[in-house]
This record gives sequence, C-alpha cells and structure tokens, in this order.
Amino acid sequence: MTTEPGCLRPRGALQRLAPYSPPTAGREGKLRLDFNENTVGCSPRVLRGLRRSLTRERLAVYPEYGEARVRLAAFFGVAPEEMLFTNGTDEAIQILINTYVDDRDRVLVLAPSYAMYRFYAELAGASVAGVPYRPADLSFPLEELLEAITPQTRAVLVANPNNPTGTAVDLEGLRRILEMAGSAAVLVDEAYFEFYGATALGMIRGHPNLFVSRTFSKVYGLAGLRLGCLFSQAGNITWLHKGQSPYSVNAPAVICAGEAVEDREYIQSYVAEALESRRLVCRGLDRLGIGYYPSAANFVLVRFGDRAVQIRDRLREKGVLVRDRSYEVPGCLRVTVGKKTQARRFLAALREVL
Repeated sequence: MTTEPGCLRPRGALQRLAPYSPPTAGREGKLRLDFNENTVGCSPRVLRGLRRSLTRERLAVYPEYGEARVRLAAFFGVAPEEMLFTNGTDEAIQILINTYVDDRDRVLVLAPSYAMYRFYAELAGASVAGVPYRPADLSFPLEELLEAITPQTRAVLVANPNNPTGTAVDLEGLRRILEMAGSAAVLVDEAYFEFYGATALGMIRGHPNLFVSRTFSKVYGLAGLRLGCLFSQAGNITWLHKGQSPYSVNAPAVICAGEAVEDREYIQSYVAEALESRRLVCRGLDRLGIGYYPSAANFVLVRFGDRAVQIRDRLREKGVLVRDRSYEVPGCLRVTVGKKTQARRFLAALREVL
C-alpha cells in the first residue's frame, strides 16, 4: 500500500500490516451464520434493564464501573481487582500487547486463528511467528508450540476453542504452555467457553503469566455493544489498567452485561440449543457426504473444496450467510450453527445449492 501524495508517512509497522476488513454491511434480514454471534439476540432481561437504568442524565456523564465490576467478578468467580473491562476482546488483546511487547519482540500465535492476534502484534512492531494447526485434523499443535517457545518469547496468544478450526487444548496442555513460557504473557481467549465448558480462569492465581479473556459478543448476544473482560493476577491488572483509556467501555454496555449474566436460564438454554444444532449440522453434512472438522464451539469448519466460494455466494442468494475461510484453510467455509430451526434452514439451502 503506497502513501498518497501530500499525506504523512505512517510507521513502518503499519505500512507492512495486512488490513483486516470483515464484511460489515448487507447482513440485515439474512440468516447470520457467518460471525459466530448469538443468532437470536440477547436475553429479554437485558432490554428491560437497559430501559430501567439508562436515563438522559446517565448518558450525560462518564461511565462508572465499580458496582458492575463487583457484580461481574462475583459471576466469574474472581476478585474485582483480578478483572478489567475492555472494549470487546480486541481491546483486551491490544492492551496486553501494548503492556508487555516491545518493538521486535517475539510473539507466538497459532495458524489459522483469530486475525487480531497477529494484527495487534505486528502493529506494535513485534516479530510474529505462527505455529500451524496439524493439517490432518486441525488438532492443537501442543508439542510444536512448546518447541517454538524460547527465552525471547514475550507473548503467546491462544484461542481456546480456536476460531476458525473449532479445536481446543485441554487444561493440562495450557499448564505446560504456561510453564514453558514462564517469562511471557500467555493469553487464553475463551470467546467460545460456554460451548466448550473448560476454563483456565481457575489457574490465574497459580500462574502469574496467565491472562484469560471473555467476550459478551457471542453467547450473550451483545456484539453491538463491544464488551469484553480480561482476567489475571491483581498486579498484572494494575499494569494493564495503566495502559488503558479510562473510559473505553460505554455505560450501556456495562448495564447490559450485568443483566445478561443474571439470566442464566436463557444462556443455558441457548447453549444447549446450539450444541444440539451442531450435532444436527454434522449429521446433515455426513448424509451429504461433505467433510468437516470436529468443533468444540458454536460453529463448524466445512470442507467444500474448489466449490467453497461458489457455494458461499449461492447460499447468500438464498439469504443464508456463511464465512469463507478458504484463504486460510483451502476449500473451507465456516458455518455458525445457530438454533435447530436455523440449522435445518442452512441444510435445506445447502441441499438446493448442491
């Protein structure tokens, strides 16, 4: 990318950065199986709480986080000083990189994985190395990652379960990573925890280099509000907070998050429905003779071969959105499973396309 005449020349790291440009328009009114969101929306309790709590006066002042932090820390089973609100998980990644990674420091990511790990590390001027998932089944490359960790490694960024593969590493594997990377910040991104069930949160007090992130953009149905949480030992959170804008999380997001976690029945119901939908999608793909990778999340990575992009486009014509990941995993589309009715609609549209 060249600099336009008359424009200031940006930093070299930014010039070298590959842009991340997900589709952000044209999705309304279609079946959204492309971004792994909650496909039906947030709990009704969230809107009731928002109407009750959000006033003209409250919008006129900067947000306060104290009460909400205590409420959400209790829900997550941590102390308030072990938690930081962030503007989505993206800000959590950025703050961690800004706090612990210097120019030309070594950062390890998995490949393929969430693009923003590499994005923020490269933007900081880090030297980023990717450890590929095992090509046969896209299983977690634990031994390969351990071998890649060196004394110069400053950060290791792991999505668990991983996006877009859906595969995961168990807690014993995470413990081995934390011990091998003792001088590095290890981020375990648990965006899809609710569909997997295993969390590293209970390990933070025993591992001073562990950071765990959660998001309200997936199961809680609050992607439009951009809210996440970053957890670690209290001393680490103090440093992270020092490098964060003081009001990066807006008041409506904090209000809605507090209401969302209170409706546990709604969340449990949606998770159970999504897991059943995942089984339904996999059975349907089996009947169609289409390969896919086993998933521990609310999506499935499906192998369509040379027809992947064509099938994505044909499905869009039928009002069904899926995500092309063939640029990372050749011939693959990622499909959010949604609810059972939505899974059946996807399978019906796919049969027509095929």
